[in-house]
Amino acid sequence: MRTHTVVYPGTFDPITNGHVDLIERAARLFDRVVVAIATSDRKGPLFAIEERVALAKTVLSHLDNIEVTGFNILLTRFVEQYDSNCVLRGLRAVADFEYEFQLANMNRAIKPDFESVFLTPAEHLSYISSSLVKEIASLGGDISPFVPPPVATALHEKFPDAQR
Repeated sequence: MRTHTVVYPGTFDPITNGHVDLIERAARLFDRVVVAIATSDRKGPLFAIEERVALAKTVLSHLDNIEVTGFNILLTRFVEQYDSNCVLRGLRAVADFEYEFQLANMNRAIKPDFESVFLTPAEHLSYISSSLVKEIASLGGDISPFVPPPVATALHEKFPDAQR
């Protein structure tokens, strides 16, 4: 029997309710979802790769067809390692589309059978980004509507001096 695996790559710094929404929906569409967390040193993540993987595993533990792992190689090679040719990408706004369109075409230029599947988050989650969540947390704002509780706790630990 052939299984259909999709890889959902990103920095997930940190994983948000928007990410979780897309992963839950992908878990209904595909036999297996590999949440691939990029080391992404050039972005200077707040959380170390090990922390991001652990947080994602914790908040996704209710899903039985999910695998969470870190990676630091070319995405097309990583996807091949999971016997897949398909990635999941989220689109929140028109601005995301331009970048994602370019990325999808570049990946297909590298690997012609490479496919990108795009999902949009639920409307009430469409404005959430990891960057905004980190900024709100650093300023002592309420992040509970935007991230799962374990992520909120981890963010509060990163910003212990933020006024709440």
